Amino acid sequence: MTAPETTAVRTMLVDDHALLREGIRSLLDRETSISVVGEADSYDAALAEVARCTPDVVVVDLKLTAGTEYEGLRLIREITSRHAGVAALVLTTFLDDDLVVRAVKAGARGYVVKDVDTTELVRAIQAVSGGGSAFDPRSAAIVLRTVSGEGDAPEALTEREREVLRLLADGLSNKRIGQTLYISESTVKFHIRNIIRKLGVTKRTDAVYIASKRGLI
Repeated sequence: MTAPETTAVRTMLVDDHALLREGIRSLLDRETSISVVGEADSYDAALAEVARCTPDVVVVDLKLTAGTEYEGLRLIREITSRHAGVAALVLTTFLDDDLVVRAVKAGARGYVVKDVDTTELVRAIQAVSGGGSAFDPRSAAIVLRTVSGEGDAPEALTEREREVLRLLADGLSNKRIGQTLYISESTVKFHIRNIIRKLGVTKRTDAVYIASKRGLI
């Protein structure tokens, strides 16, 4: 008696870099348990493609544009709201407490970084398609810390704070930042204090460094 065939997980890829999508697709196409049924490179294209190809799992990069926002988070929230049967799995180069927690809150069932090997990516896709969750060891530790109350998710920066950060990164003084944004120097100092507090650093130079690593500027 032959064993019943396992239905391949219908998987869709969302990444704004065509070469990366092609690379991931070529790896997944070798797996009989995975069937890549669609691709998209933007928020709008992804929503249309999900409706067209009805995937089981959508693998989403968090950065879908060259800007500072993580459109992938908004996309995950919209997909999981519109399509209850579709599981979202984050596959990204970015890893920090804030992003992992925000992704989970948006509805993602898993979070893995792009240095994951093919075997682990396939396992993650299969896990979320079956109603489970899939986190690599680093993101899992972040989720565990948050759930256990060992650390709260960092506060998000306001758009004005990001503007100040970008000007700090350009080397402008508090006075020049104020002139550029048409605010007082004391207001600039207020924003910088908030930025330093939210990013968990002690110096403005460290704030610029951390913000740049997180893709905030």
